[in-house]
Amino acid sequence: MLKFAVATLIGAVCLQAAIAAAADPTPAPALHDCRLEHPLRLRSEEARCTSVIVPENRARPDGPGLELAIALVPALDRRSRAAPLFVLAGGPGQSAIDLYTSFAGAFARINREHDLVLLDQRGTGRSAPLSCAMPPDWSPAADQRPELRRATRACLEKYGDRVRYYTTHEAVLDLDQVRRALGYASIDLYGASYGTRVAELYMRRFPSVVHAAILDGVTDPQRPIGPDTPQDGERALQLIMARCEEARDCAEAYPALAGELADLEHRYGPERVKIEAPDPDSGLPTSLEFDRTMFDAALRFFSYSAGEASLLPGLIHEAATGNPGPLASQAIMSARALDGQIAVGMQNTVLCSEDVPFFPSDDALHAASAGTYQGSDQVDALRDICAIWPSGPVDADLHAALRSDVPTLLLSGEADPVTPPSAAQRLARTLTHYRHVIVSGEGHGQLATGCIPRLMARFLEAPAPERLDTSCIDGHRAPPFFVNSTGPTP
Repeated sequence: MLKFAVATLIGAVCLQAAIAAAADPTPAPALHDCRLEHPLRLRSEEARCTSVIVPENRARPDGPGLELAIALVPALDRRSRAAPLFVLAGGPGQSAIDLYTSFAGAFARINREHDLVLLDQRGTGRSAPLSCAMPPDWSPAADQRPELRRATRACLEKYGDRVRYYTTHEAVLDLDQVRRALGYASIDLYGASYGTRVAELYMRRFPSVVHAAILDGVTDPQRPIGPDTPQDGERALQLIMARCEEARDCAEAYPALAGELADLEHRYGPERVKIEAPDPDSGLPTSLEFDRTMFDAALRFFSYSAGEASLLPGLIHEAATGNPGPLASQAIMSARALDGQIAVGMQNTVLCSEDVPFFPSDDALHAASAGTYQGSDQVDALRDICAIWPSGPVDADLHAALRSDVPTLLLSGEADPVTPPSAAQRLARTLTHYRHVIVSGEGHGQLATGCIPRLMARFLEAPAPERLDTSCIDGHRAPPFFVNSTGPTP
């Protein structure tokens, strides 16, 4: 796969991009009124919807086509000439439309002057999703991976070899085809998590088109996704623990927290413990096996946001005193919230084409992850998946440093377990105009944190990152920790 991934010449990729920009076979699509429903059906948002047909395999333009789902939320000021904001979702495998409906309020200020364009990337959401049933997210351990391999083969049989055409390379060409079809000469980009990779690659291929970019939870283009995650997750967990120790009420409520965590990590080693826990949906008692992989998944889930991390010390303490049920229930609830929102087949194609071929050796991975709570289970499981899954077209410069003059706002959570601030700092070395905002105590994704929505709107109004006043975030404090089941100290 490595040989295939790097075989495409940079010049050939640039030529393909230039040809795509010069020839515009896509007619302007008709828009119709629609409502966008929240993934959990909590609310809906008004929009104008349409679709654009693109070739599934660009080497065969007369072959099968893909219908890409697009939702446009027009600017409130219909006279505004501001560039539209294209929203790029994470995952890989998340729907941009679902991301917007989950955080519509965070985009409200931007939407006053800017159209919002929500394109479900090929293979996600409403754009020919490569959705598959997979084992729970806490099943990467070696003795559980036969089930993972069976599910991976079943997923591949469902869609066939065509899954190879769902890489970031193809998505970026789709994005520009949609831009041209909608008639936009210049655009802004908001990318979240994996969406920052899409934004970065678009900035490489079509630099003159991008007016400004916001990268939230920044991926470092020079490093594949995966190998650093155990260390980044461990760092985030230790920051959460340190924040509890520094908060007097949390330290008083859980004076032995570090020892309790260490005891749980030792206790839930190779053994599995049958427990009774309330089902998070029905509340009814449910029997399940709680083991190290489920415990590790709970730690990982709770590290993603400072709001969920505020529960973690209490749940660790409860588990250490003999009741892991609440921790297990919260982990199940988090996993179910994600279930159905990630198109696993598309995620497999991206990771197996763009990341796993660039992993270090197994010995190096195992050595680097030793001593972390996640260990090497996740990357070992990815190796198993990618031994089965086809790889697709990848830009030869995907993992090169991004050299760009595009005004860029970089957003990081101090305690992000997957895209830590150091990734944004490395990216920034080759950016000409940027501002990096690190939000104290926060985890992955800052879209709706504090004054960040206001900062994003100001940045897009006048994209001069060096002059952006970010003082509103200086006094930000992460949510306080729960000291008992009723919540934080009043």
